[in-house]
Amino acid sequence: MELVLVAILCSVVGSAIGFFVKHQQAQKALVSRQKSGDEIIEKAKQDAQDIKYRARKEAKEIAKEEREEVENFIKNRQNDVKNQEREMVKKETQLDKKLEDVERDVQRLKNKEHDLEESKSRLDRETTTYRQKQVEIADKLSQVASMTKEEAKQFLMKQMEESAKLDFAKDLRRIEEEVKEEAEERCKRVIGIAIQRFAGEYVAEKTISAVELPSDDVKGRLIGREGRNIRAFEQICGVDLIIDDTPEVVVVSSFNVVRREIARQTIQKLLADGRIHPAKIEEFYEKSKAEMDKHLRDLGEKAQMEIGVHGVHPEILKLIGALNYRTSYTQNQYQHAIEAAMICGTMAAELGLNVKQARRAGLLHDIGKVLDASAEGSHAVIGADFAKKYGEAPDIVHAIRAHHDDEKPESVLAHLVAASDALSGARPGARKAMMESYVSRLTDIEEIVNQFEGVSKSYAISGGREVRVFVENDRVSDEQTVMLARDIAKKIETEMSYPGTIKVTVLRETKAIGVAK
Repeated sequence: MELVLVAILCSVVGSAIGFFVKHQQAQKALVSRQKSGDEIIEKAKQDAQDIKYRARKEAKEIAKEEREEVENFIKNRQNDVKNQEREMVKKETQLDKKLEDVERDVQRLKNKEHDLEESKSRLDRETTTYRQKQVEIADKLSQVASMTKEEAKQFLMKQMEESAKLDFAKDLRRIEEEVKEEAEERCKRVIGIAIQRFAGEYVAEKTISAVELPSDDVKGRLIGREGRNIRAFEQICGVDLIIDDTPEVVVVSSFNVVRREIARQTIQKLLADGRIHPAKIEEFYEKSKAEMDKHLRDLGEKAQMEIGVHGVHPEILKLIGALNYRTSYTQNQYQHAIEAAMICGTMAAELGLNVKQARRAGLLHDIGKVLDASAEGSHAVIGADFAKKYGEAPDIVHAIRAHHDDEKPESVLAHLVAASDALSGARPGARKAMMESYVSRLTDIEEIVNQFEGVSKSYAISGGREVRVFVENDRVSDEQTVMLARDIAKKIETEMSYPGTIKVTVLRETKAIGVAK
């Protein structure tokens, strides 16, 4: 019995030990399998990451390729659209051109139709006139048939007088043309030689001068306490001193260039001295004024030497120098006086006259522009009186007074001075006329011309230096155009003021139109 129990116990113990051993082996196998599974899972994760990375890379490459293809497609479409737009613009231009051609043809047809209507009206008028003349001739024949001897004599004399007038107009036009051609040829030669031998300079002055300051602190000193210094400066110098926010600059403003230059020099002296108060302003103004007077005399002497004359009075020399600070339509009058003197002397040499006297008259012709505006009369009259006061010869005084027709020119020298003054001012680029006065002058010329009987239309051309007049050929004859041109020129001279000359050209045209069918 005990053996049986022992055997059973041993069997149970053996079974337990076997079960434990198997359990341990199972546990080890399970752990090994779990470890192997984890490794597989980890490897699977790594493979999944690699696959995901490659997939993303391939996706980006595919997207890039797709984007490039789309961009190329869009670019090609844009190029196609641009080409189509260019073709459309080209076609539109061609259509516009064709449309313009069609409109031009339509307008041409309208003009032809209008011309035909005018021709028809003209023919009707000529037919009416012809019939009227037939009636008049018939009446005259009736009158002649019933005239006495004395009446017939008077009638014939009247007819001969009218015929003589027509012959005189023809001869007058022929003589005028011959004289004009000869005079124009000689004048062109003289003027051409005079202009070619001298070329002047032109300087446009302004109404302000800018003075640079060493610093903005000086502006306060120029103004002074309660504006004392600036008021004193403006009162003494006779200019406006503009002090604004512009850094290190003050502006001197005045229409009088000489006063403005004196004021500018006064400011420079004040800045150099450093003491700015009313007493110093007056002191430096007087110094600057004396220096300016000397400078003007030096300029006058320089001009005198340049043209080769001498013995001009110092007061007249000062006026000649002051012309450097005067302008007429932006042309510097100092340069204008020298140029006019040289041109006048050259023309005098060509005509065998006194060259030095001509140059002297040309140099002095505009000195009246510098004298005080309170003097009565034009600058030509004022300048002539001043030149006479300081001992200039009577011929020169007369040439100065007559160069703008304030006095009738009575010598060749007077005509030469007027011509040289006009030539210097008319040189291209020398002067700039105001647009308003220019347009007004052209309008006035055309209005005057259109008042004459028989004028159909007129055009002012060449800047107002020529006017073309078209007349009605059934109302004005060829001989009458000569007298009409003279009458128009005289009326323009009487009623208008203008520089230089105005050429009047009267045109009478006859048209004959035939239609081939």
